[in-house]
Amino acid sequence: MNEIIKQIEEGQKKEEVSQFRTGDTVKVHNKIKEGNRERIQIFEGTVIKKQGGNTSRATFTVRKISNGVGVEKTWPIHSPNVEKVEVVRHGKVRRAKLFYLRKLTGKRAKVKEVIEKKS
Repeated sequence: MNEIIKQIEEGQKKEEVSQFRTGDTVKVHNKIKEGNRERIQIFEGTVIKKQGGNTSRATFTVRKISNGVGVEKTWPIHSPNVEKVEVVRHGKVRRAKLFYLRKLTGKRAKVKEVIEKKS
């Protein structure tokens, strides 16, 4: 039974997955079906958690502040509803999970940006 589940999960994996890390600011293009119509909604925020490693069950959580209220959404990386994940900017963090951002507000809730050196 276990081998059958692994084969099904491998068949559902995406060939190309966006490369992003915890602390990055991303735009998640999410497919939404309303009746017989289909549209794409963009959710922009900071990746606070990646979980599941390189498996087909891997997920990521994005957090943003909307009208003064913190909103978090979690998606499977290989979900067919996730059209694409676009990295807006790379963040410099020293943690794998950024749960401390939940307590912070305003400028304190920002993540420092990585400055790439040009050689």
